[in-house]
Amino acid sequence: MDTRQLAAFCAVVERRSFSQAAERLGVTQPAVSLQIRALEKRLGTQLLDRSGRRVEPTEAGLRLYRGAQRMLALENQLVSELAATAEGELAGDLVLGASTGPAAIVVPVLLGEFQREHSDVRVFLTVSDTHTVIERVADRELELGIVGASRRHRGVRFEPFFSDQVILACPPGHPFAGRTVTLDELREETLILMQEGAGVRQIVEDALRRLGVRLRDLDVRLELGLQESVRRAVEAGFGVTFISRTAVESELADGRLAEARVEGLDATREISLASAVGRTRTRVAESFVEFAKERVS
Repeated sequence: MDTRQLAAFCAVVERRSFSQAAERLGVTQPAVSLQIRALEKRLGTQLLDRSGRRVEPTEAGLRLYRGAQRMLALENQLVSELAATAEGELAGDLVLGASTGPAAIVVPVLLGEFQREHSDVRVFLTVSDTHTVIERVADRELELGIVGASRRHRGVRFEPFFSDQVILACPPGHPFAGRTVTLDELREETLILMQEGAGVRQIVEDALRRLGVRLRDLDVRLELGLQESVRRAVEAGFGVTFISRTAVESELADGRLAEARVEGLDATREISLASAVGRTRTRVAESFVEFAKERVS
């Protein structure tokens, strides 16, 4: 039901006059008359008795007036609440997902700082491989995704977030430590990989392919699902792995892991924000994106 028609009707009932109702609403008298006629036509009944010196509501008009007051009051309440939400403190849920690389280091810190600044926001983060995060964003189960490889998906749009370097990590004291190794040397070393679908794995696979090398050409002995599992396996001396430098900064700093590079291999990757095409971000999500970009820029 058109609330403008209801507002015009209520104003006439309260003022007992079309002209005074028009003055109160800031419109012309013909405009008020048109609204009332349209309302009576829609409801199929006469709402006002215009035969006397003063306009009086009919029995149907009185019933409508009581209901219209409630509807208009509810409309005003909703408008006020929405205005307060748009201008006041952030509140609500932030539901997002991240692939294992960004989720290991960067994302928890950003989310913690954001929630500390906005105590009425509740954060729900799920961690999966890149493929799963993108699919859940496309299905609108997650409002945002933070992933290490922007795979094409017609239902998802990607925007750059920050850059991350993929390195070859090895145990301290390993022959690769601190060196740039050749592809032939890499072929002779036991390699530990993350599972298929992981962003780091896709980046490395693409970079190797540009050099004419496939993963099956390498000595892959272990494929482990989580970045943490891969890191621990390397620390324990079971092989070397390609991993996000951000994820192992503390281990590199205190000597638990060492860094190597592969000759000709450029494995820098863009961490991307993923969101469903056509979906308007909530105020909470948009605020988080702005907050996070300021922190990582």
